[in-house]
Amino acid sequence: MKRIALFPGSFDPFTNGHLQTVQRASKLFDEVVIAVMTNVSKQGLFTPAEKEALVVGAIQGIPNVQVMAAPNQLTVQVAETVGAKFLLRGLRNESDFTYEAGIAQINRTQDASIETVFLYADSDTAFVSSSMIKEVARFGGDVSGLVPANVATALAAKMASLGSDPA
Repeated sequence: MKRIALFPGSFDPFTNGHLQTVQRASKLFDEVVIAVMTNVSKQGLFTPAEKEALVVGAIQGIPNVQVMAAPNQLTVQVAETVGAKFLLRGLRNESDFTYEAGIAQINRTQDASIETVFLYADSDTAFVSSSMIKEVARFGGDVSGLVPANVATALAAKMASLGSDPA
């Protein structure tokens, strides 16, 4: 039986922390499916199609990883669609663990066969969040060391299109 892991997230934007999680997971699972999903509590900077394209560009060269858009669906529904029995989540700190543990429990109420696997972030990316990346980029800071190169380019273009007013 193929071990398929689903890595769901809003990925707005996809960071080096996300990329490290995917690289590590690709060695643990036969297949990793990154699902670009909707987080109703977050205001997105990129469209779902833009996010999907950015993730595809960032994971080039990892053969057992694929990307799909899965807006407005429950994670367990997407997992069933792709045949995943594992949900992959990255953890940066204790707050992430508390938040993600609750999500894992909710997912188990929807599908008792689903297992959530947590991978702790490497120390060089543990402080990185998509929200912080957007804020630094919005005010003209350098995020090139925190996101894949294609994402840094897209962020710069997006911020330029928004103009100088960060509001």
